Amino acid sequence: MNQDLNLLVALDAMLSEGSVSAAAERLNVSVPAMSRTLARARRMIGDPLFVRAGRGLVPTPRAEALREGTRALVHQAQQLLRPDEAFDPRTWRATFTIRTDDGMVSTLAPRLLGRLEEIAPLVTVRFAAQGQQDVIALREGHVDLDIGVIPDLGPEIVRQLLFRDRFVAALRDGHPLARGRKPTAAQFAACGHVTVSRRGLLTGPVDVALAKEGLSRRIRAVTTTFTEALAIARATDLVATVAERLTQGSLTGLTTRPLPVATPDVPISQAWHPRFSADPGHKLVRSLVHALCAELGKAKQAA
Repeated sequence: MNQDLNLLVALDAMLSEGSVSAAAERLNVSVPAMSRTLARARRMIGDPLFVRAGRGLVPTPRAEALREGTRALVHQAQQLLRPDEAFDPRTWRATFTIRTDDGMVSTLAPRLLGRLEEIAPLVTVRFAAQGQQDVIALREGHVDLDIGVIPDLGPEIVRQLLFRDRFVAALRDGHPLARGRKPTAAQFAACGHVTVSRRGLLTGPVDVALAKEGLSRRIRAVTTTFTEALAIARATDLVATVAERLTQGSLTGLTTRPLPVATPDVPISQAWHPRFSADPGHKLVRSLVHALCAELGKAKQAA
């Protein structure tokens, strides 16, 4: 296939230039190499293609008949194989699916949609609820980008760290624990709690850390989203343990306090299938997500 394409390119150059030397110069090859390519084209097509006329060469009727088709095929191949420099975000029309949790939607979506409105106004972003991360949805394009705590899905999936989050306690304004800067482990454990678990688990890293100090907490409610847990905390005296940066946009009416026990950081990443790595639209959205997450981190540090 590569040789066939090379023959078409050489034939197009010969038809345009009218001489072996000029065609060789145009393609940046030696004259003998150009002559050998022309000889292969003659054998393949079964026609001389070019014959001597005075000091130059003239195309045969068969070569003339090939002129327009050859030029069109070479142009099409060049367009397909060239870097996608012609990509214009303003005319890019697509539905881009991001699978993530409600915390990331509330924090990232307004900023991402605002930037896309400026850069790529014809793009629709479809946010899909997080479930079990899987390779198939990314491979087949059902999900363009996965954002969250992404496990190692193997070498087939590309994973890029966006930021590291931490758990904090979210309390309604006026909650007894909201008065101090940081509750003690005993004060924290004595409260009723609402936790977040997509699998409905009643214990997690916070409980492991409390157990090391001989403490346990009473879980009064388990939700599947941060939004639900925060709504409960806002209307009750229950303490919601949530990811800090993921819930920045949902803390109205709430106060956050550092946890009194040490818990592992929460790595938030974006993941995609490598077959979309070079796609210009996909790269645009990934770069925006990465940049916006970096901006969120700087804003949090400044606050």
